Amino acid sequence: MNARDNDASTTQRRTMRPQRIDGAGHVPACLVVLQGQRLGQRIDLGDNPLVIGRSPEAEFQILERSVSREHCRIWREPAGYRIKDLDSTNKTFLNDQPIIEAELKDGDHISIGSCVLKFMDRSSVEARYHEEIYQLATADPLTDLYNRRQFTELLEKELARAANHKRPLVLLIVDIDHFKSINDRYGHPSGDIVLKKVALTLRGLSREEFITARIGGEEFAVVLPEHALEQAVGFAERLREGIAGLSLALTGGPQRVTVSIGAAAWADGMSGSSDLMRAADAELYRAKQAGRNRVSSALTV
Repeated sequence: MNARDNDASTTQRRTMRPQRIDGAGHVPACLVVLQGQRLGQRIDLGDNPLVIGRSPEAEFQILERSVSREHCRIWREPAGYRIKDLDSTNKTFLNDQPIIEAELKDGDHISIGSCVLKFMDRSSVEARYHEEIYQLATADPLTDLYNRRQFTELLEKELARAANHKRPLVLLIVDIDHFKSINDRYGHPSGDIVLKKVALTLRGLSREEFITARIGGEEFAVVLPEHALEQAVGFAERLREGIAGLSLALTGGPQRVTVSIGAAAWADGMSGSSDLMRAADAELYRAKQAGRNRVSSALTV
């Protein structure tokens, strides 16, 4: 079993994405996390059943020992949504009452372990409000990646798991080469295009469990849980090549952009995220000093 399955404190991250619209042009019903990690997160519900549980195969994974591997299922019927307990050890609670199967109504509270979810139907103004607040609190508005504050919080939690379970973890810091000259030559709107395209490439290549963030003006970060340094460097090289292969339509015509990447692994002797950030920053500096458009790590010393 993966060490992450044994963690008693976390709920699986979901990649941030725009609000979905169903085939009839409506915003789907949703669940909003009221208690537990990812407070305020919205999970859209559609035609496909949603299984909630501790298993990695669950559509919404809650990594708590008190949660069964397949704890409950939510699905849509013509009359609305229903929820069913899947013979869980500690039961599924609807509005504080244990249930076997029940209809979901707007505003219902679902309790699974220490996680509390609120069901909101498609017409709920409150659902849209929760989504907006969550995005404002956690996302960088230009790139839709995590902002620095949310990144720091998630990194600390991943480091705690890596330390507790003796699991590997790598941090990448990605910096756009000569970004100031892009802004100076083509203007800030063109700079914004570059940032968005780099973020889009990063998001497209990343796996769901990666933490991807914009942590500075032209600086991005990626956390790769359960990855050794060699694996992470392979991903970093693919990212570097993908960005170098972009042709961006800026004011002065098609332009190419490159990035430098510093990679550092969580290691014995590090005391927290600041140590890991310093190690990755040092590798980024080496990449810049060596000519840019490259990945630097302990493997490349």
